Amino acid sequence: MSIKKWKTLSSEYIIRRPWLTARRDRVQLPNGVIHPEYYVLEYPTWVNVIAIDREGRFIMVEQYRHGLRNVFTELVAGVVEPGEEPLAAARRELLEETGYGNGEWSLLTVLSQNPSSTDNLTYSFIARDVEPLDSQHLDATEDIAVRFLTRDELYGMLVRDEIKQSLMAAPLWKYFCQCADNI
Repeated sequence: MSIKKWKTLSSEYIIRRPWLTARRDRVQLPNGVIHPEYYVLEYPTWVNVIAIDREGRFIMVEQYRHGLRNVFTELVAGVVEPGEEPLAAARRELLEETGYGNGEWSLLTVLSQNPSSTDNLTYSFIARDVEPLDSQHLDATEDIAVRFLTRDELYGMLVRDEIKQSLMAAPLWKYFCQCADNI
């Protein structure tokens, strides 16, 4: 038996704001059952970066996250602007948030935060041998501090569940699992 896609019978936007768009779909399952209220959150494509400088330090950021009302250490991350490629967005975000750039870049993984209720993907990149190029250029709503961590420090944070953002923890775990010499 193969699983089939659902049919969208109608869609209605409940809220459309720059950082929150939610819609209510009326869908029909392949077996004919109609689900009258299926909610989807729409977001733009996101990127994050595992950035490592020439000294082998991981370049992280610290910022306050109001949802959990605490300060967290995270990967550099941001939104892909309309018409922008994910790699270009990742390079831009690293430069804006940390002042670092250049280096060797590769795509590590592409993840969804929750494919049942969100419609976007997050592209996670590794940037090796990055170097300081400029100062931070933050948006008015950003309050970000740059933090440098050794491999052992970052790995310890993962083990202790101190990296709370799942779309950042997952690519970091993949990085450490694929590179045995990193632990």
